[in-house]
Amino acid sequence: MGKRKIQDETEVIRWFKEGRTYAWMIKTYKEKYGIDTVPSMWGNFRRRRGLDRRIVRDDDLVPWFVKEEHRWAYPLRMLRIEARQRAEKELTESDIARLSSWKEMLEEENAVVHYDPDTEQGFFYVPRQEGDDDLIHEPDQKTTPRRSADRD
Repeated sequence: MGKRKIQDETEVIRWFKEGRTYAWMIKTYKEKYGIDTVPSMWGNFRRRRGLDRRIVRDDDLVPWFVKEEHRWAYPLRMLRIEARQRAEKELTESDIARLSSWKEMLEEENAVVHYDPDTEQGFFYVPRQEGDDDLIHEPDQKTTPRRSADRD
């Protein structure tokens, strides 16, 4: 078996609790210990130690496989922030204000988010239809490649 890369587990657990990014951990480990690491190593450590996930994955709010070119679209960003809020994760004041304003717009327009991967824009606001009980237009089938890891 190879040599363990984690030099101080207490230090790494503290970094997770401080919200350090994997990129920060990779850079810091290289500078401090001269050890090259990869993001999956940190993710595996987090999972093995039962630490909170770094992201919130809510396949009810984002039930689609989203193409690379659409991954930073504003409606998707807002759905991700809403997922964080529903998971009771900490949000910035800016995120809270933007989310509130965005949800007010949806309410005023009686609209929901629709995703069509075969278009240049990807995300659209469409009129709310019967069965649209949340912020999105429910697809016939979820196409997200990974379901929420927190649901077993």
